[in-house]
Amino acid sequence: MRTQVTFKRALASGSAALCLAVAGALPAIAQDYQEAPGFADLVASGALPAIEDRLPASPMVQETLDSIGEYGGTLRRAILGGGDQHNMVRLISNENLVRWSADWSTVETNIAESYTVSEDATTFTFNLRDGMKWSDGEPFTVDDIMFWYEVFSDERLTPSKHPMYTGASGPVEVTKIDENAVEFKFGEANGLFLQNLAYGFGYYTVNYPRHYLEQFHADYNSDIQALVDAEPAAADWVSLFNLRAGPMHTPIFWQNADRPTLHPWHIAEAYGSTDRMVAERNPYYWKVDGEGNQLPYIDRVTWDQVEDPESILLKAFNGEIDYMARHIGRPANLAALTDNKDRGQYGFYQVGDITASQAALMLNLNNPDPVKNEIVNTFEFRQALSHAIDRQEIIDLVYLGVGNAVQTSPHPLSPLYNEEWSTQYTDFDPDAASALLDGMGLNQKDDDGFRLGPDGERLTLVFLVADVFGFQYPDVMELVSGYAADVGLDIQVRASDRSRLQEVASNAEHDGYIWNCPGGLNDAYTNPDCYLPRGQAVYWAPEWAAWGVDPTTGTEPPANIKALFEAYEGVTGSADPAVQETALKSLIDQAAGQLLTIGLMQSDGAYGIARENLRNYPDPMPIAGQLWTPAPYTAQFYFEGGDNLR
Repeated sequence: MRTQVTFKRALASGSAALCLAVAGALPAIAQDYQEAPGFADLVASGALPAIEDRLPASPMVQETLDSIGEYGGTLRRAILGGGDQHNMVRLISNENLVRWSADWSTVETNIAESYTVSEDATTFTFNLRDGMKWSDGEPFTVDDIMFWYEVFSDERLTPSKHPMYTGASGPVEVTKIDENAVEFKFGEANGLFLQNLAYGFGYYTVNYPRHYLEQFHADYNSDIQALVDAEPAAADWVSLFNLRAGPMHTPIFWQNADRPTLHPWHIAEAYGSTDRMVAERNPYYWKVDGEGNQLPYIDRVTWDQVEDPESILLKAFNGEIDYMARHIGRPANLAALTDNKDRGQYGFYQVGDITASQAALMLNLNNPDPVKNEIVNTFEFRQALSHAIDRQEIIDLVYLGVGNAVQTSPHPLSPLYNEEWSTQYTDFDPDAASALLDGMGLNQKDDDGFRLGPDGERLTLVFLVADVFGFQYPDVMELVSGYAADVGLDIQVRASDRSRLQEVASNAEHDGYIWNCPGGLNDAYTNPDCYLPRGQAVYWAPEWAAWGVDPTTGTEPPANIKALFEAYEGVTGSADPAVQETALKSLIDQAAGQLLTIGLMQSDGAYGIARENLRNYPDPMPIAGQLWTPAPYTAQFYFEGGDNLR
């Protein structure tokens, strides 16, 4: 594997690497701009404006990872089922006001040409690139950000606010300064706002094209009912608007080929409309390389829809996958991929996918069943389940010996690492597990040897599972179910499509869920979702998470959980890295001691495959939590020779 960025150095940088002064753009290009040959032909025919009229006055100059590229080719991937939208999200769509550098060490300008932050970290001012355009050629200005803010502030459209845009005193206030300058102001210090904007969910502010979406808004279209009547899936204008303005991390966004974007490629064939999704080069993309060549280099990106990960493997063997780690970068596939790499004409790259736990059991601590809810909220029950599991056997059998037995906690590469957090309650000790269960009154069993709850009925917990990321969750859960049965616990495993499982889990309609936990590295600062019920994907406590965003919703948590929110205020309420680190360690210490999630294993990263003539991709590629990579850098991918290998 080649090495272009120093990943481990970046891991140790922490939040101190963030510059809170003024960030500016790279110098403007002095020479003329160049474009893809197909666009040059369209310009010559009059079908497309000249490149100087399509680019902003000061395009962003994308730093080159390897070399200046060549135009041409199709980047081919594969996609699973109806809930694999992050396959697109993480590859082509992470264009925010600011971004992380390729080595995840600093926050840099992106859509914003420059920004300033007040000394008290309450006010953030962003200056946009003059003359930027959406993929349909319409201007992108502060008015588009203000339209997002209008939607965000409208209780009809956004009843639940994303936590990164809210503070203790309420939601952010956004003010238009002029056509290219906008201010975000919080009622208190928000020392992590820039980092959050650089992560995935920073996309909200710059993904609401006013000129397109106003037609679906009753306040702007007096004939809105005609559009509602024409859409069978819409009951009223609110549901119609939500269909057309669906969040980018949901399938709805990728099912709408009409929605303009700022991404390097725009949707040509929508997700689910055919067996192949297609994204084509955006003629108005606002980035160039160091020689003035408009990006992206690659003509289009395609995703063939397949039924299972094994089908993706076969495509890789046959040379039909040009760049991919998702679904196939598992230890069990490495030998087969190695054996077939000459046939498929690909090599390997490193993926720094380092989580707090690659596989974590998330008991629903907001279970709607009062009997189950009381049991799973008893610490001794979670401790017993943790001791019942043979983590090393899971690592040996499922992950071929690659990984470490841990609780949910920061990785040893992280400056936040604490051995006690990592190792507590991880000993495989079925006798201790049984004693703990007996001690909490679950000592009665039915004729099959399974424990009875206080209601006299068998205590059965159903865990939801999806086969995603190459993490082999169904195999893990089958082993967990067996370990649980050995101590008298009936754990059933129910597999389904990822989107359906997430819908059920988000609504707190489940008993348990197996997923990965972010927060293994520096993402613990901005994405502590397994240490704190915060965010929109907290499957272990969705009702507490809703309360954390808006105390008038969800379920008020007990004092021990409220203390976690208070600890995190110490992280977000200061721009001082030392203060942030101390507060975060206090939060993790409290969370780790409560076993809010039960971590199983942690890896040192994964791998992906890239065709032998693909260039300019990060290696290693950092990815954790909401660090949606390689999307900020995919525009500079290119094929040496200008096309795919055949």
